[in-house]
Amino acid sequence: MSTQKKYKGETILLVEDSTTQAEKLKFLLEEEGFIVLWASNAQEGFDFLKTQTPTIIISDVLMPGKDGFEFCLEVKRNASLSYIPLMLVTALSDPKDIIRGLECGADNFIIKPYKNDYFLSQLEYMIVNARMRQLSSLNASQMPDMGIEIFFSGKKHYIMSSQLQVLDLLFSTFDAYVQKNQELEEMNRQLAANNERIKALKGLIPICANCKKIRDDEGYWQQVDQYLQKHTEADFNASICPDCFEKEKTKENEK
Repeated sequence: MSTQKKYKGETILLVEDSTTQAEKLKFLLEEEGFIVLWASNAQEGFDFLKTQTPTIIISDVLMPGKDGFEFCLEVKRNASLSYIPLMLVTALSDPKDIIRGLECGADNFIIKPYKNDYFLSQLEYMIVNARMRQLSSLNASQMPDMGIEIFFSGKKHYIMSSQLQVLDLLFSTFDAYVQKNQELEEMNRQLAANNERIKALKGLIPICANCKKIRDDEGYWQQVDQYLQKHTEADFNASICPDCFEKEKTKENEK
């Protein structure tokens, strides 16, 4: 987390129905210098937009009432708001969600759970691109509509996003899946390392019928607890079973 207020004065409209998630994001964003406006649903989001012009809009997808896709579509259909970059945050991972993101004109797609550094890097990507397009007069409101009809998963979809919005969303989606794949690979590496550390007991184990010591692979005889500690990750604590307790008690009484 940066110590400097990198985005001091920049405003983000956060549309999120979960108070816990909203507070978490609000803290993260304010640490970066953002001014955060929090709306708990789509209608509250539109109420803010009547008087506020945020740098970026971040909306959760799964919300009661209008979901994030519907909220995004209404924002992008509004000529006075459509230029504002909008990020959709979702736990969904169905490819059809990407199509819906394209249909509603979203600029960025991030999949939960995510790492804070990755989330902030996506915000920076959106801000830098928005500024570059304003300087070069290539913001989304000035780009021609593609008006492409596609057939996907047994259904027709009509995509009205600008070329830049399509590219932004596809790049962000690809980046999200690369991020998830890297996290999965790291988990697999950790799992493989853990499996290497786990020592399993298998096969025929020689045990003395008299003293109950166990012979290890090197031919040494060890107490059972010593052998188990060496070949498993279990922890042991000293205790006494009821039978032994009764035997010890009998011996004490016989003295």
